[in-house]
Amino acid sequence: MKAAVISAPGTVEVTTVEDPAPGPREVVVSVAACGLCGTDLHILQGEFAPTLPVVPGHEFAGTVVATGSAVTELAEGDRVAVDPSLYCYECHYCRIGRNNLCERWAAIGVTTAGGAAEFAVAPVGNCVKLPDHISTEDAALIEPLSCAVRGYDILRSQQLGTRVLIYGSGTMGLMMLELAKRTGAAGVDVVDLNPQRLATARTLGCDAAAGSADELDRPRGWDVVIDATGNERAIQDALGRVGKGGTYLQFGVADYAARATIDPYRIYNQEITITGSMAVLHSYERAAALFSAGTLDPDIFISDRLPLDRYAKALSRFQAGEGRKILVRP
Repeated sequence: MKAAVISAPGTVEVTTVEDPAPGPREVVVSVAACGLCGTDLHILQGEFAPTLPVVPGHEFAGTVVATGSAVTELAEGDRVAVDPSLYCYECHYCRIGRNNLCERWAAIGVTTAGGAAEFAVAPVGNCVKLPDHISTEDAALIEPLSCAVRGYDILRSQQLGTRVLIYGSGTMGLMMLELAKRTGAAGVDVVDLNPQRLATARTLGCDAAAGSADELDRPRGWDVVIDATGNERAIQDALGRVGKGGTYLQFGVADYAARATIDPYRIYNQEITITGSMAVLHSYERAAALFSAGTLDPDIFISDRLPLDRYAKALSRFQAGEGRKILVRP
């Protein structure tokens, strides 16, 4: 089969690899579409994945074409979206319900072969069947939405009527915007340097969109500030925009070497909470339900649908900040 392979830091090519075979409790999925995200760029840099080469792609959906000997829940022809998370279920963090912090954390498309290929293998327990009205390709959006749902689980102390500021209006920032509107925010403002992406944030109904928080009239700061960029400069600015008693959420994936300075006295004196959100935790099925209910408009979120042969081009386009969600199709 054809697959995109990251063979060394900075090196990716579409090549032929062995067809996968399912284990007893696994299925083989014929991939309809696979989304690109910031994690893929980190893998390309040699971060996240413990070993290379690896077939990337952790945001994907498709049709079951083969089932393992012990699979009864799915059959060939079922359309599914795939939760990429792989946990050991044995370590301290798994045993206390914090599986996303698993000491042996792994993920399809990160540590094992993923969906940037014609076929991918997944545990049957990681597959969610799609209702008839959902496009299989569009269902690749469920995984990033599940990360956003996890982000709002972290912000569960958020009260009704809060003011939210989001840094970044790429796919994840826009998803956080959509969920903020549905979790009782009184207003949501968005900061981004990309005018086209800000235009999309306005289309989705943010209260204000600007190239800098200085352009927004919020002298007391915001109740909730979310970084969805992973950019060091954006993070540093965002930390200073949290109002008294507010919460800062590090949602974007930063480079390992990124650093930011905090003001410990201000955190103490103003009772500011700083927290983070890591991947998916008990949120994939809820994201699938939200997606099925029409929480996201795929026509707005998906800007590009490119053939798998152009995977390297798709990564370059994503890295340049062009478009929104980019899908590759085998």
